[in-house]
Amino acid sequence: MTPQVTAAVLFAAFTHAGWNAIAHRITDKLVGFALIAGGGLLIGLASVPFVAVPASGAWPYLVLSAVIHIVYYALLMKSFRLGDFGQAYPIARGTAPLVVTVLAAVFAHEVPDGWAASGVAMSCAGLTGVALWGLRGRRPDWTAIGAALATGLSIAAYTVVDGLGVRASGSSLGYIAWLMVLQGAVLPLYAAHRLRGELPAALRPFAALGLLGSALSVLAYGLVLWAQTRAALAPVAALRESSVKRCSGGNDLPGKPAGQGTWGLFRPPARDAAPVRADGFRTSWLPK
Repeated sequence: MTPQVTAAVLFAAFTHAGWNAIAHRITDKLVGFALIAGGGLLIGLASVPFVAVPASGAWPYLVLSAVIHIVYYALLMKSFRLGDFGQAYPIARGTAPLVVTVLAAVFAHEVPDGWAASGVAMSCAGLTGVALWGLRGRRPDWTAIGAALATGLSIAAYTVVDGLGVRASGSSLGYIAWLMVLQGAVLPLYAAHRLRGELPAALRPFAALGLLGSALSVLAYGLVLWAQTRAALAPVAALRESSVKRCSGGNDLPGKPAGQGTWGLFRPPARDAAPVRADGFRTSWLPK
C-alpha cells in the first residue's frame, strides 16, 4: 500500500468516525439514518451529470451492494437499540476485516502475506478488546452481540462486493455516485411511511446534523472505494477500522464514568428507559 493510499484510508477512517458519531448523537435512529441516506441520494444525483457512467460489468455489483447497504443500515440501527454503542460498534467493525480477508481470497484471489495477515489479525484483536473491556463485570447480552456480528458480516459483504465493483467500473467517482442514487431512497421512504404526518417535525431538529453526516459518509466511502482500486481489499478494510478507536474507543475507560468516552459523546440511556426523540415522540417503531 503506497503512502498516498494509506493517507487516504486514514482520512476516510477519520471522516467515517465523524459520521458515525453524528448518527449516534441523533436520538431518533431512523430519522438520523434517513437523513444520512437521503443526503447521500442528493449528493449522488448532483454528481451523476459530472462523472463517468460505470462500465456495464459494474452494475450487478452496484445493485447487490445497494441491497446489502440497506440491510446493513437496518442491522446497525438494531445493534444501536439493543446494545451500548461502545460494545456493539467495535464488535461490528472488528468482525469485518477477518471476513473480508477470507472473501477477498476466494473472490478476488488476494491472499495476504504474513505481514498483512498479522496486521489484519492485530486490528481485529484490538477492536475485540475494546468491546470486551466494556463488558467487564456484566453479563453479555447475546442478542445484542448477535446483531453486532450480523452487522459485521454485512460490512464485510458490501466491502468485497464494492471492491470488485469499483475495479470493474472504470471510475470510482461514477461508482460512488450511482451507489448513493441506488441505495439512498429506501430509508427516507420507509421513514415517511412509518412517521407519515410527523416526518417534517421529526426531521427538523436534526436536519443540519444529518446532512453533515451524509456528506462525511459519502466522502469517507468514496476514499475507500478509490483506495480499493489501488490496494488489496483486506489491508484497506483493516486500516479503515482505525475509525472505531476514535468513534468508540475510550468508552468505559478507567477513570471515566460508564458509557462516557474520551469525547464525552456517548452516554447510553438506562436499559429500562424508553427511547424518546428530542421532540417527544417515542421510537417504538424502530426495527425490533
